[in-house]
Amino acid sequence: MQARQLPTRQGWAWLQEGFQLWKRNPALLTFASFGYLLILLIVTSVPVIGQAIASLLMPVLSLGVLNTCRAIDEGRKTGPDILFSGFKSNVPALVTIGGIYLVGSVLVILLTSAIDGGTLMSVLRGTAEFDPESGKAPNIGFSVLVVLVLSAPVIMAYWFAPILAGWWQLSAPKAMFFSFYACLRNWRPFLFFGIALLLIGGMLPSMFIGVLAAAIPLLGNLLLLALPLVLIPVVFASFYINARDVFGSPTVNQVKDEVEPSDER
Repeated sequence: MQARQLPTRQGWAWLQEGFQLWKRNPALLTFASFGYLLILLIVTSVPVIGQAIASLLMPVLSLGVLNTCRAIDEGRKTGPDILFSGFKSNVPALVTIGGIYLVGSVLVILLTSAIDGGTLMSVLRGTAEFDPESGKAPNIGFSVLVVLVLSAPVIMAYWFAPILAGWWQLSAPKAMFFSFYACLRNWRPFLFFGIALLLIGGMLPSMFIGVLAAAIPLLGNLLLLALPLVLIPVVFASFYINARDVFGSPTVNQVKDEVEPSDER
């Protein structure tokens, strides 16, 4: 499996091209993005088993969103049912990827609790109060740093895994290995992408909306509600763009040229 090594500046291009892709069919991409989130939210709300089921379904549904982006990118006409297209492609591997991701996430939580004595978990569960102005507030800065460090390999292994399993029919272990390798090889553009996303998707809009709300409260509130309708689909589209740039589109020739050499290894 060939993973291209991209220049650092490509991280910014992913966000730009994601916005351009969204503009080509905003209704469909917005539906797929929020449909994905809504389904996971509903499944997660099921007592006891909801979170586990949501983790298993996450790669299948995310592949549907990526298939939506791919159809728009290739100019193909499709309907809202494409969100469920992941259920038609290598489902066992996709579910396995979700299971491995779930186990990895649980291990991160357990290791974090062992390192910080359960401080972060206590705050999240509500058994410990977090008030920065109070001298009794727990110091969760170290705990958050530990979570970020331990979660990074898990996220890297998952990032490209759904498309590698769904588009190139790789097994779950192979898909997660090549995903980790591709992310490691392209850590610079991913770092730049994260910084750009933080600025464009968080800091700058918050500052602009804050100033606008102070001058025209109603317009500021409307913009605050409208922003996620654009930002979330654009972020999903940028995920597709970085996958396409790193691995290419799975045309017939690419499947023949890229999957077969990986099998020989």
